[in-house]
Amino acid sequence: WTPFSHRLLLRQNPSKSKGGSDGCNFCLSVQTVLGKDRERAQKMCSPFKRLTVFIHFPQHYILAFGGIIAVPLILAEPLCIKDNNVAKSQLISTIFFVSGLCTLLQTALGTRLPILQGGTFSFITPTLAILALPKWQCPAPNSPVMLSVQLQNGTSPLQMENSDEIWMSRMREIQGAILVASLLQIVLGFSGLVGLVLRFIGPLAIAPTINLIGLSLFIEAGKKSGGHWGIAALTVSLILLFSQYLSKVNVPMIAYKDKKWKVFQYPLFKLFSALFGMCGGWLVCFLLTIFDVLPTKSDQYGFSARTDISLDAVKNSPWFHVPYPGQWGLPTVSLSSVLGMMAGVLASTMESIGDYYACARLSGAPPPPTHAINRGIAVEGIGCILAALWGTGNGTTSYSQNIAALGITKVGSRLVLQTTGILMIILGIFGKFGAVFITIPDPVIGGMFLVMFGMIAAVGISNLQYVDLNSSRNLLILGFSTFGGLVLPTWFHSNPGIIDTGIKELDQVIIVLFTTHMFIGGFFGFVLDNTIPGTDKERGIKSWQDKVQGESKCTCDQSCYDIPFCTPIFKRFRCFQYLGTFLDSGQH
Repeated sequence: WTPFSHRLLLRQNPSKSKGGSDGCNFCLSVQTVLGKDRERAQKMCSPFKRLTVFIHFPQHYILAFGGIIAVPLILAEPLCIKDNNVAKSQLISTIFFVSGLCTLLQTALGTRLPILQGGTFSFITPTLAILALPKWQCPAPNSPVMLSVQLQNGTSPLQMENSDEIWMSRMREIQGAILVASLLQIVLGFSGLVGLVLRFIGPLAIAPTINLIGLSLFIEAGKKSGGHWGIAALTVSLILLFSQYLSKVNVPMIAYKDKKWKVFQYPLFKLFSALFGMCGGWLVCFLLTIFDVLPTKSDQYGFSARTDISLDAVKNSPWFHVPYPGQWGLPTVSLSSVLGMMAGVLASTMESIGDYYACARLSGAPPPPTHAINRGIAVEGIGCILAALWGTGNGTTSYSQNIAALGITKVGSRLVLQTTGILMIILGIFGKFGAVFITIPDPVIGGMFLVMFGMIAAVGISNLQYVDLNSSRNLLILGFSTFGGLVLPTWFHSNPGIIDTGIKELDQVIIVLFTTHMFIGGFFGFVLDNTIPGTDKERGIKSWQDKVQGESKCTCDQSCYDIPFCTPIFKRFRCFQYLGTFLDSGQH
């Protein structure tokens, strides 16, 4: 249920019929499917009734909310808005709003798969590295801060105690970094260079990169959980209970089908394990607050588990707030921030490609052709630019927990996901809604982080299934890359000011890159894997390519990936065939 679980999904072999393995045009018509796939395909591809859409679009929204709200809650402290609950609620509303927009774009113009877009953890690590620079560190509480406010006539230093300007200036720096770095993702998509890049990026580069995304966030999980370890442990236990121990338990529910009411078994606990776990921890905190079991002084252990700390966020937040581009000001751009954020862009790109294949398989669609993958990556880049313009402090990527739900519910409709996107936009405008999430106690959030970040780290390791782990070469690359990705950033954090080349901008570039865990680990893995002699089979390249190419071989109709009204026009002109984004070779 984490945004990185596509690697686990890809480990499962796609179901194939005895007569063939063709997929189906999952939203347009039912193709001829033989054997065991016929019943599944009919469920996936049948015309969708209003009741189906009504039942399933809230489910996708609920599945995504944990990963989406985690992003602004992690960034709140380094952005210096730890105690500004209204600002945090605005960030949550903004990221929901933009996630809805990007979901509509991806399902309509991108891959056109039923895939949800939301905040990505790949951008958090470089963001934390940027905000750790001396000039962006939070000022001491209640101290006047000298800020340089950009005016139209130039720069004017003003002495002020304006908490909004303090965090907005930091947000604008992150916005600018994401805005420029996302251009790389757009170029990779529209130029068709994604396939070329992935020829040199194997499992030994991907594994430490994704693994270090999870490992580098252990401090954030510890900070939240440390407010009350008992509540954090309870939240973890509840999530594990629902997601693992009760995963096979189905709950009887009623549905209207074929003009009569029917009872069906629904995997409620398996789908909503994170939600139920957090709600259970939240409820316990509420009861402990009501009966005054938890301390009432902020300097006492356990105070952060109270549910009445942030009630002012709900009270002071406006009923309606429409997020808009530039709401925090004009983005600022610096070389160090952009280079650091590019590491997150590359990691996000690698994750999304695996998501597309998994989503196509579970939704009953044929494997995505090359032009659909390229277009999906390009649209994700556009989505990241929208996120930067609106000021979410993050980018967007595909959400794997929603992909897993497709295989469980057997409803692979892009209409359901588009309705989910519209719901996210509407609730993003409703200001009080975002404020409600601020009242979740920190230990409950910490418990969710413990499971989520641990899962991210484990999914990174799961890429090693393609690699020969009996090879000392591979063990050396893996061990050194992971260990180096932990040691170097930790040393740089422990020795601030150690880099002094005499050029301030160069110092910042070095510090940001060498304090970004996944960049260090991924860089070492990439360089060593491509320079130390080894066969493709030993490196895992052959197994990985065989799997992807095996899923890509399909002679069935792939018109579900065509852009309505546009693809027939593209086919008339040979030039679009060479772009690799609108047509594959031979489609002219």
